[in-house]
Amino acid sequence: MRQRHASRATRRAREFEAFVAGAAGRLLHTATLLTAEAPDDNPRARRLLTLSLAHTYACWDRLRGEDPYDRTRQYLATRFARGAWHHYGGLGRSRPHPASPLAPLTPQERLILVLRLYEGVAEEQTAALLGLSTERVRAIRHRATTTLLHRSRGPAPTATAAKAVPS
Repeated sequence: MRQRHASRATRRAREFEAFVAGAAGRLLHTATLLTAEAPDDNPRARRLLTLSLAHTYACWDRLRGEDPYDRTRQYLATRFARGAWHHYGGLGRSRPHPASPLAPLTPQERLILVLRLYEGVAEEQTAALLGLSTERVRAIRHRATTTLLHRSRGPAPTATAAKAVPS
C-alpha cells in the first residue's frame, strides 16, 4: 500500500514538472504583463506565478481531464484581480513600472487585454471569470486598446525646428 502511494506521488510530481517545464515561461510572461513590471525585474509576477502553480499542484489529482494550463491561468487572473483590489483599493489604481508597455492601463484593463489578446480567451469566458457582462468586457478591451494606440509619443516637432533643418 505504501509503495503504491509513493509511486503515485512520484508520477504526480513527474507530470507536474513536465507541465511546469512547458508552461512556466508563457505563464510568467502573462504574469509580468499583468503586473506591468519590467521583464528582468518582476518579483510580483514571480510571486503570482508561484502561488498559481502551487494552487494547481494542490489540486492536480482533481483535474480529471481539465487542462492544467487553463486552471493555472484562471487562478493567476483571479489572484491578480483580488490582489489589485486589496492593495490598491480597487481595480482602478496601480503602480506599474513606467517602462512597461501596459503601464498606462488600469489593472482591470491590463487583465482583460492580456486574457483576450495575449492568451486568446473568449469574451464569454473572460466575462464569466471576472463576473462582468460580455458587453462590459468588450468596452473595457476597446478602451484599453485605444489608450495604447493613442498614447502620446512625445512632443510634436515645432514649426521652427522643421525650418532650421537644412535641405
